[in-house]
Amino acid sequence: MRRTGSAMPETAGPGACRDVVTSEEIPVFEFTERRSRWVLGVFAVLALVLGALSASLFDRVDGGGYTDQGSESSRALTVLREEFGQGSPNLVLLVRTEGSVDDPEATAAATALVANLHERDGITDVVSYWTTHQPALRSVDGKQGLIVASVLGSEREIDQRAAAVADELSGANGILQVQVGGFAMLMHETVEQSKTDIAKGEAIAFPLTLIALLFVFGGLVAASLPLLVAIVTVLMTMGALWLLTLFTPLAVTAANVATLLGLGLAIDYSLLIVNRYREELGGGVTPARAVAVTMRTAGRTVAFSALTVAVALAGLLFFPLLAIRSMGYAGIIVAALAALVSLTVLPAILLLLGTRIDKGQLGWWFLRAPRPAPGEGTWHKLATAVMRKPIPIGLTVTLLLLLLGAPFLGVKLGFPDERTLPASMTSRQVTEIVHRDFGESDQNTLVAVLPDSAYSASGLDAIAREFSDLDHVRRVDTATGSYAQGGLLAAPTAINERFRADRAAYLSIVPATTDSAALTTLVEQVRAVDVPSELLVGGIAAANADSLTAISDALPWALGFVIILMLIVLFLLTGSVVLPVLAVILSALSLTATFGALVWIFQDGHLSGLLGFTVTGELAATVPVMLFAAAFGLAMDYQVFLLSRIREEYDRTGKNDTAVALGLERVGRIVTAAAILISLVFLGFLASDITFMKAFGIGLPLAVIVDATLVRGFLLPAAMKVLGDANWYAPEFLRRLHDRIGLDEGGSKHDVLVRDPLGVTGRAVGASEAVTIIDPLARAEAARAEAARGEETAVVDPLARAEAAREEGTREEPARADEGTRTEDDLAAATGRRETAD
Repeated sequence: MRRTGSAMPETAGPGACRDVVTSEEIPVFEFTERRSRWVLGVFAVLALVLGALSASLFDRVDGGGYTDQGSESSRALTVLREEFGQGSPNLVLLVRTEGSVDDPEATAAATALVANLHERDGITDVVSYWTTHQPALRSVDGKQGLIVASVLGSEREIDQRAAAVADELSGANGILQVQVGGFAMLMHETVEQSKTDIAKGEAIAFPLTLIALLFVFGGLVAASLPLLVAIVTVLMTMGALWLLTLFTPLAVTAANVATLLGLGLAIDYSLLIVNRYREELGGGVTPARAVAVTMRTAGRTVAFSALTVAVALAGLLFFPLLAIRSMGYAGIIVAALAALVSLTVLPAILLLLGTRIDKGQLGWWFLRAPRPAPGEGTWHKLATAVMRKPIPIGLTVTLLLLLLGAPFLGVKLGFPDERTLPASMTSRQVTEIVHRDFGESDQNTLVAVLPDSAYSASGLDAIAREFSDLDHVRRVDTATGSYAQGGLLAAPTAINERFRADRAAYLSIVPATTDSAALTTLVEQVRAVDVPSELLVGGIAAANADSLTAISDALPWALGFVIILMLIVLFLLTGSVVLPVLAVILSALSLTATFGALVWIFQDGHLSGLLGFTVTGELAATVPVMLFAAAFGLAMDYQVFLLSRIREEYDRTGKNDTAVALGLERVGRIVTAAAILISLVFLGFLASDITFMKAFGIGLPLAVIVDATLVRGFLLPAAMKVLGDANWYAPEFLRRLHDRIGLDEGGSKHDVLVRDPLGVTGRAVGASEAVTIIDPLARAEAARAEAARGEETAVVDPLARAEAAREEGTREEPARADEGTRTEDDLAAATGRRETAD
């Protein structure tokens, strides 16, 4: 692989050093170069239009998405809605009075509320204490009563209907005080809380990131560019999600994740491009040439990185749960748009800014600090030290990560309930009051639906008795009466007629527990009862059980898809069949600490006071899945940065250990800066008042930091040292395949460009093997260090090199133009310029 060299600025006149750049050298950049202002104008309009559309995005997304629409529980609700015009009770009105709920005035006012609900479209099966006098609907102190109803429709329609009830009936109603709760209200308040959380997250992430960028770049102009790209990316992403809702339902998780993930990726990609552009300018080239080289190197890295992130998040599309699938849609869109904006808007801005990118310098920065001599950097020293004792160090770090991940072995998966919301939410308040002040609660009721069956009274009676005799069942209601402990509790009344249709019947099973594990067991027991015809069990507990099954069933397919595609893409990058497997294993290993921390913090409750959440004793089942996709994509992202540079060094030197140390050294600082910045952005998730969103604020930064330190600094060098040259193994037929279709981030390793001050010999010529052409004076220290290691050294005579290159070119196809070689007349002007790096 060639080494890039500092280029001289183009000037006119005799003796000027002239860059030889062919049009095929910069295909990614060519259009933007000709139409910079046009590109900026188009994207400005797109950002404004899509941003305006996104203003109503939260009115079009669902607060839930945690049910499998093809499951048994969903089919049960479909039959209940179509055959009986009913649904699972998901709306609760808590009615409070200063006196007794049995007072005539309270009874009249409460009955009016019941009538109001009856008159609303999409609300059915309204039951209240004042119309049934069921003891379960009256508080122990007699001052509170419940009205329970079913809201029908799609999740979006249910959300809108629940919101309308809350807006019109909450608060004072004559002598009554009304609070609206239930699962429908929980989903509505989740959407509303998400709006607030996104604004808070952005308010935290933007200033923190700007401060960090000032430290990285040391100037206001350069530091503002990643944020500008991030703003355009987020606006376009949110607008694209709005357009997507025209074709498919979306859960609010898409908006939650898209904003901060888009911000993080856009800043990450912009950081790489801006840093490389400034380095090229520092080498003395023109802004146009600097952008061209940047797009050919860092630009290709960005495109490849976006592909790995999109592949990882595409695995979420295998899951039937809308909440998970929506994050997959959002992740693919945000990765694509972050790369698109970074590869179009950013180079257009750089072309217009030129050298003014360094305006507003503050005098202190990180990446512009003097580079140590080759072999003297911190990352080089660390890699070398690790490779001296790779097995003990590798095993120690691996055991440490496994130990940190050990808490995940005790994971208990569940689904979000009212406790995931802040205590100020009415849905949470209503549920907590019902649990505290009412002796019994019907909120976890199961429905057992018997479709396409005309049961006799004796048949229903037998089934109801068997259900009522199960553990954790308080009561069973059906067309033949109410049952408890295997016997008839109450004879049927007119209200029991709702349990039977022309050719269907259903039973309402009221649990005697609120424990999620006991409810799951009860669902299994009900489904295990032998009945003569099909039995469909629904309700919240049944839906949660079905969703857990759906996740476990889809997981192998999703993992297989992601891993196979990652192996293919990494093979195309490295040409090895060993390194892709190693990269996947190390990226997965980097997530162990993250998953252990999720259980230790959010399930077991450590740090709950500091982070401000209520411990439920369970981890939301969607969190590990969604977090794995995002974190694995980011981990592979950084593996790509590192492996591409290590491969370049291996192609150049042919020495595995040297390539690992130099590759780590040359990308260490930029990847470290990128990891810090994206971690700061993800900390914005901690501002959320929704517990499972806080998990992203802990999990994603932790995964990135572990990957950037323990994995990149210790495990990767140790593993590559142990494997040695086997790292680069591939069967012969795959080698030939890679030679034809393999990916090359920085241009062909066979490319040669001669920089000719006389303007007579400078042209791109082919070469059959890599040619190292560098500035011998500006890089004397690097050349001496490499010579001491037996590596390639500088070429002093460019004309002789040009002649050799032409001779070699007669045996190979012409290659694209690359970096230039200076004659000795140009060396004085090049003195002091440092080597550029990917």
